[in-house]
Amino acid sequence: MSEENKRFMRRFVKEVINQKNLAALDELVADEFLEHLPFPGQGPGRAGLKDAISAFVSAFPDLHWTIDEQIAEGEKVVSRFTMTGTHRGEFLGIPATDRPIKVWGVVIDVVRDGRFAESRIIMDSLSLMQQLGAFAPGED
Repeated sequence: MSEENKRFMRRFVKEVINQKNLAALDELVADEFLEHLPFPGQGPGRAGLKDAISAFVSAFPDLHWTIDEQIAEGEKVVSRFTMTGTHRGEFLGIPATDRPIKVWGVVIDVVRDGRFAESRIIMDSLSLMQQLGAFAPGED
């Protein structure tokens, strides 16, 4: 089951995030999807996840995730990833800067009954905001 769940999450990253196929969410994600650490303004369930990913894709049309490491046990899959892209649209109120971004993160996902059911994502949001010029490193 663990290897199967790792393959499932790699498929999700490839199809939904890297290929920008948001329609695949309907097949891959549970209706009652639970994001433990939601993106600002993210609503509940599958629709909330679709909106959050859509916001990232709108802001970073060339958004790409690389899974650097992955471990799994039972329903849980932990992936360390690198996210890259170019800021070409508004993101959290920040107008497009055309700046490239590269951010690391770790996500703990749950695959239950063949669907993406839960997620807890932790990424270097401070670095992301610095790369977008929201504030300078070391600024209080």
